[in-house]
Amino acid sequence: MKAHVSWDKNLTFTGTTDSGYKTVMDGNGDAVSPMESVLVAIGACSSIDVVDIIKKGRNHIDGCECELEAQRSETPPRVFEKVHAHYTVTGKNLAEKTVARAVQLSAEKYCSVMLMLKGNVEITTSYTLVESAD
Repeated sequence: MKAHVSWDKNLTFTGTTDSGYKTVMDGNGDAVSPMESVLVAIGACSSIDVVDIIKKGRNHIDGCECELEAQRSETPPRVFEKVHAHYTVTGKNLAEKTVARAVQLSAEKYCSVMLMLKGNVEITTSYTLVESAD
């Protein structure tokens, strides 16, 4: 995996992945910040796992959303100290234990972004299960 980051102006940079996707990041709040990107990466990575695990169990899933909240240190470097990820999973006849297990497996075994932060950031999870409308 490779990426390239180039300076555009002021504190704005464009990152390009080897797959060709581009992301603009900024240190002044004019675009997503690098730390916001890490937070979004946690949610995306773990949500991919949750959906995939539930689907592999041949369960009906209609939606998965992940709300993230991070606490950063007050002094530089302003690293994440705590991150909480709350998943809202919508599906038809999904068992509570199925969703709980998918969230747990993602956090403890599969989500490379969460696992990369393990030992440095306190990561907690929770979930809400919503029954799909007929």
